[in-house]
Amino acid sequence: MMRFLMLAVVTLAMTGCASNVVTDYNSSVVFGNYSSWAFAGGTDQSSFTSLDGTRVRSAVERELNRKALKQVPEVEADLLVSWQIVPEERLEQTGLGLGFGFGSGNFGWALSAPPPVREIEEGKLVVELADRKSKEVVWRAASRRYLNENQSPETRRELIDEVVAEMFTKYPPGLD
Repeated sequence: MMRFLMLAVVTLAMTGCASNVVTDYNSSVVFGNYSSWAFAGGTDQSSFTSLDGTRVRSAVERELNRKALKQVPEVEADLLVSWQIVPEERLEQTGLGLGFGFGSGNFGWALSAPPPVREIEEGKLVVELADRKSKEVVWRAASRRYLNENQSPETRRELIDEVVAEMFTKYPPGLD
């Protein structure tokens, strides 16, 4: 019993430390050389993400301002910021499965049916920073938390704010 309790505590502690974002970056880049940024042209052209696009832009602006990076016109920027909400589909079981069985002694028969499954479309937020001169991505963050169609506008805004804030705790890389 004590081992089970200890295992449960360790599992909960590890789960609490799990990050909701994954980042990648070019390790040869000196991030201290970047002092300005702009949104890359054409970042939010999709009408599917236009409402969330406003939320993402606002959150990114806030976080880059906190990093003391200055927003400038695109032609003057050191970094170009692009983002996208990548659609993903997953299957979700809903309800209960059905089953029945009979038997006696050491022998029996049973039949069961799994719970109904439905397809859910979700979106994963990905933010990229590219060097304007080289046109190469130097930093990328992707969320492990998803936006879905069942979330209220307020929930979506809060989720985007939380995810973008967590993304930029890992920028510039090597400071965490």
